[in-house]
Amino acid sequence: MEIFGRRNPFLFILFYIIFSVFVPRPLECCHLVDKTSLLDFKQKVTSDPSNLLKTWTLSTDCCKSWEGIACNSNGRVVNVSRPGLSSGDDFIIDTSMSGTLSPSLANLSFLELLDLSNLKDLTGPIPPEFGKLSRLSYLFLDTNKLSGSIPVTFKYLVQLKKLYLSDNTLSGTIPSSIFESFLSLSQLGLSTNQLSGPIPSSIGNLVSLSKLDMSRNKLFGSIPESIGRLKSLSYVDLSENELSGKIPNSIGNLSQVSLMYLNQNQLRGKIPSSISGLSSLVFCRLSENQLSGSIPPSIGNLPKIQRLIFENNKLSGKLPATLGHLVTLTDIYFSNNLFTGKIPSSFGNLKNLQILDLSKNKLSGEIPHQLVKLVSLQTLDLSFNPLGLSRIPNWFNKLGLFRLILAKTGIRGKLPSWLASSSLSTLDLSNNGLTGKLPTWIGNMTNLSLLNLSNNAFHSSIPDEFKNLTLLMDLDLHSNRFSGNLRAILSKNFQDPLGHYNSIDLAYNMFNGPLDENIGIEPVMDSILSLSLSHNPLTGHIPKSLGNLTTLQEIKLAENGLTGGIPTELGNAKELKTILLSNNKLEGAIPAQVLNLKDLQEFDVSGNRLSGSIPPHKANIPKSAFLGNHGLCGAPLPPCSHT
Repeated sequence: MEIFGRRNPFLFILFYIIFSVFVPRPLECCHLVDKTSLLDFKQKVTSDPSNLLKTWTLSTDCCKSWEGIACNSNGRVVNVSRPGLSSGDDFIIDTSMSGTLSPSLANLSFLELLDLSNLKDLTGPIPPEFGKLSRLSYLFLDTNKLSGSIPVTFKYLVQLKKLYLSDNTLSGTIPSSIFESFLSLSQLGLSTNQLSGPIPSSIGNLVSLSKLDMSRNKLFGSIPESIGRLKSLSYVDLSENELSGKIPNSIGNLSQVSLMYLNQNQLRGKIPSSISGLSSLVFCRLSENQLSGSIPPSIGNLPKIQRLIFENNKLSGKLPATLGHLVTLTDIYFSNNLFTGKIPSSFGNLKNLQILDLSKNKLSGEIPHQLVKLVSLQTLDLSFNPLGLSRIPNWFNKLGLFRLILAKTGIRGKLPSWLASSSLSTLDLSNNGLTGKLPTWIGNMTNLSLLNLSNNAFHSSIPDEFKNLTLLMDLDLHSNRFSGNLRAILSKNFQDPLGHYNSIDLAYNMFNGPLDENIGIEPVMDSILSLSLSHNPLTGHIPKSLGNLTTLQEIKLAENGLTGGIPTELGNAKELKTILLSNNKLEGAIPAQVLNLKDLQEFDVSGNRLSGSIPPHKANIPKSAFLGNHGLCGAPLPPCSHT
């Protein structure tokens, strides 16, 4: 008993020898052909920064030890999954891999899933040998740099259920023969490539297809009528191509489609009345085409629709009153068409409507009072319509709007005082006939982030209360008769991180006096992109502190009364693309540091009193930008005299 109760080294060694000799080691599960094929793929990988293939070694079992590999009970590889983007409960992996797709992967004859998506840097063609993968159900090669054409041999992948080749540089036409075989295909992603030619009419054979994405290619020709046979389709995106012709009537057969994007093509003709058959449609985008004619009244039969985006077409006629039946609508974008007549009073039924954009049409007549019932409305844009409003209706104050845009709608007189108690973040009343002073209660509109009162007839200084607009980031008051100094604007208060200016346009007014020397170190100016003060009777020097505006891309100080020199410090504003200083009284030389800003595209100092040699520069600046300075010389002006 003692021999078993205590550790005995001799017995331990004896048992080990017996175990080693008489108990066979398990055989490797991984099939040699599969292992060889995968190692050949690894050999063609030139960079694997996250070691996705680290465990793929000759000395280990590919079924048991290799990450991303799954085998069946016979040791045949069925899944290869090494995507560049993956996540778990507490991690996200986003990595890349460089190399090419090895044709030897086609020897994985039992393969059902191949996922090499999102590796970013896989290059070269898709091997036509992949057509031999007859058991393949899922193929994900999207988000790489694969080139060449879609192999015709894909027609042999008869088991395929999902195919994603999006976000590559694939070119050529889509082989029509492959669509004759994909009877089980449920999802097809070919977006963001350089595919050209027509959509094959054989697409009608994909009767199991639920998702179709061919967006952002160079496809042309008509949308085939056969698309109406895809009765299982729930998502279709053909946007950003060069498709022409009419929207086929058969589109109305797609009763399961919830999202349909046909925008940014060259589609013509009318919206078919069969659109009423899209009974599951939630999002519909037909914008940026050349569609014409009236919207069919049958559109009022879409029981689930939430977004209608028809902007930037040539649609005309009256807006159908049946649109008021679409009580699920949240967004209407009908901007930049040729609609005429009145806004239908039935729009007042759209209780869920959040955005109504009818801008840039030919709508006229009164705004129906029934719109006061739109309790969810956040954005109302009726700008650039000949509405002849005269004034903003007082019932607008009952709407809880965040954005109100009524540019060029015929408004006259003074700003209505109810605006003082509104919650607007965007107010655009530009291109109207508004007059009078900018009221002191403007300071109560503390939610404003954008204010555009340009092209009106305001005449006053800017009240000190303007400083209370602590969220204001974009200000456009150009083409009025505002006067006085700029202190209330350029030193307004802010609420970090909001309320720092993106843009200021005060051109074509009567602001006067010198620019504050500290304009460039005001905290509210530290992220400004555009500053336009041209055509004002300003005086004094160009402040050196403008060079501290490191995000500034354009500065316009033309047609003022500025004197002194162009400060060299302006060259410290490294993002500048546009500098307009023409028709002032500037003197001295042009600083080389300013003229050689790396992003400079537009520069004009004509009509000043500058002198000296124009510094050598890379920007393509015309001769006219330097004329009217009698002391300037050197290219592109005549050479300087050496006498």
